[in-house]
Amino acid sequence: MTQPAIEIRNLDKRYGKVHALRSVSVTVPAGPVGLLGPNGAGKTTMLKLLLGMLAPSGGEAKIAGLNPTSRKERLAIRQKVGYMPESDCLIPGMSAVELVALLGRLSGMPAPDAMTRAHEVLDYVGTGEERYRKNEEYSTGMKQRIKLAQALVHDPPILLLDEPTNGLDPKGRKFLLDLVADLGRKQGKHVLLCTHLLPDVERTCDHVIVMNQGSVIEQGSIANLTETTANVVHVAIQATSEESRTQFIARVREHGHKVQGVAGNTLHLLFDQDEVPMDGFFELARSTGVVLTHIVPQRSTLEDAFLKALEQDNNGTMPVTTGEAIV
Repeated sequence: MTQPAIEIRNLDKRYGKVHALRSVSVTVPAGPVGLLGPNGAGKTTMLKLLLGMLAPSGGEAKIAGLNPTSRKERLAIRQKVGYMPESDCLIPGMSAVELVALLGRLSGMPAPDAMTRAHEVLDYVGTGEERYRKNEEYSTGMKQRIKLAQALVHDPPILLLDEPTNGLDPKGRKFLLDLVADLGRKQGKHVLLCTHLLPDVERTCDHVIVMNQGSVIEQGSIANLTETTANVVHVAIQATSEESRTQFIARVREHGHKVQGVAGNTLHLLFDQDEVPMDGFFELARSTGVVLTHIVPQRSTLEDAFLKALEQDNNGTMPVTTGEAIV
């Protein structure tokens, strides 16, 4: 596709008095993109509007250049978009291979092709002979794999994945995230990964869109959002003796540099200015008999960028916790 994967302009959605989306405007670039935000931020509502499962209260959206409010174009969206919903959507009484083949047929594939492709994608997601069992017998991890397989069966260029690692143990989560990373980075799929888990986005995506209380409050490449913080630098040394190490640290302080902390042979230095004068450190090292092994500016994390965006958001009053999940 030459156009962006998704284009949204002033998209609005209300459920009675609840304002779920507030005039959202965003362009989702090609490649793997994380849609990140606390629970209740409006992420799932946005996905359902893109698929035509909900009607917008205002504004417009296009996915793969198609308008989901048009019935004719919604049929075309089925062929170009794969959707992995958050909720359990497996049909009782069907096996995995039957279900995935059925979803392939609903996407417009002939029955023989749908069955062949169903086996291919079930192989890809790591499903063996259990594909012939009824889905009521499947574990949470198996159900998540089947949901991903049905999204892939018709080989769509765009994938909308809603909380794909929900309920998975660490091993199952790693396996599924490896698949998502492969789809976005090696197979060239346009992946929109909807999640409240920061590590999932860091591991699989190149770009992130942050939502809070129905609005987009930050967006950009992860590399740019976690750019180098120039005024914090970690300097590691190799000293021939404890005396030379102590002398180097003392000389650094004598020259007016702020030593934020010392951990073993690494100094954490704080600078007031953006420009960090590193040249003088080589002379200090030579004069005290130590060797500089590396000088590394500190980088912020995606968690730092996420929390900063929430703090700067005028409506960002929702409490969050950091770590494995933002809830």
